Amino acid sequence: MSFLFDKDTWQEIYSSIRKNKMRTGITIIGVMWGIFLLVVLLGAAKGVENNFNKLFGNFATNSVFVWAQSTSKPFKGFQEGKGLTLKMTDLDNIKNEIEGLEFVVPRHQTQALAINNFKSGNFGIFGDYPELDKVQKKDLVYGRFINDNDIKEKKKVCVIEEEIYKQLFDKDVYPIGQYIKINNINYNVVGMYKQGQVGTGGPQGNIHIPFTTFQQVYNRGNTIGWMMITGKPEYDIKQIEADVKLLLRNLHKVHPQDERAFGSFNLGERIAQVTGFLTGMQFLTWFVGIATLIAGVFAIGNILLITVKERTKEIGIRRAIGAKPWEIKRQIILESVFLTSIAGALGIIFGGLVLMLIDATIGSGPEAALTNPTVDIPVIIIAAVTLVVLGTLIGLIPAQTAVSIRPIEALREE
Repeated sequence: MSFLFDKDTWQEIYSSIRKNKMRTGITIIGVMWGIFLLVVLLGAAKGVENNFNKLFGNFATNSVFVWAQSTSKPFKGFQEGKGLTLKMTDLDNIKNEIEGLEFVVPRHQTQALAINNFKSGNFGIFGDYPELDKVQKKDLVYGRFINDNDIKEKKKVCVIEEEIYKQLFDKDVYPIGQYIKINNINYNVVGMYKQGQVGTGGPQGNIHIPFTTFQQVYNRGNTIGWMMITGKPEYDIKQIEADVKLLLRNLHKVHPQDERAFGSFNLGERIAQVTGFLTGMQFLTWFVGIATLIAGVFAIGNILLITVKERTKEIGIRRAIGAKPWEIKRQIILESVFLTSIAGALGIIFGGLVLMLIDATIGSGPEAALTNPTVDIPVIIIAAVTLVVLGTLIGLIPAQTAVSIRPIEALREE
């Protein structure tokens, strides 16, 4: 390895590059573009994945939402268009009849004006059970979520989103223990969570109150607005969705083939589709990046072949005065590795700068298209090592060409 620290070795490499500045520069750009493209595409793919996880990461992925609509077929004396409403008894039947359920969480929702002193805003008001925090995890900043005691005693308590705090309270006010007025009823704030969860909330944020309190205040009786059903990991959420809707048709005397009577949104199925898309995008990114890398490395091989051709006489002289074949090979391979390493380092640096620029522009704010677009260090190391290995292998071709020339023939070269 002492040849790596030999001044003559690096002078020769510098001399070779200097003689072909334009050609070498274009070749380096080709390899640099490959690693640059790989870093940027992988970072962008990671940013999309992070953004997806930010939006849906707090949800239990094996979930489906179910709500009542109206019939589209007459059945057992009932006309088409009969309005349907989910009830608490439906919840009990689903729990008892459907296999593979982990949670069945009923919910209510409305819009209302919330007031604190002279500040107010129109927010989404949700009636919820404590189980919601298990299927749609809240990132609490202060306090707690609704508990069983709140449900049992129908307490006038609420959990607010961070955006609501910013609109209704001064910055230095501690929210827990404060009161906000909703429909002329005072609610004690017991928790505050960070915004970012996906949901059907108000235009400016969500307020959660106990489900039983919602029923009492808004006179909803034993009805349910909609329910969020989560299946156990080993069960197919699509089958659970079909079983639940079939059971509800039977309970509400709806035609077995009436698809409009009960609406649903299968979150598990959508997440599986997006996950498959992200996997495909990452595979395509690797394919495009590696293909571009290989093309750039082959360009280095070609320029070294040309260099060997131009230095035929020089190689012949070196062979004639005693240079061993492996010394010639070593020099050319080292030049190949040097060029690929320089190109790779530049590509990684510029790729990182572009990802920083993306993060600073479209990667920030609540409407960010990408979230923290980065590439893991192990991936960078693998790409760099792959580049060096490819540079070594491609350097063997011109190196072998160089040592295959007989010294006497090389000296005759004009």
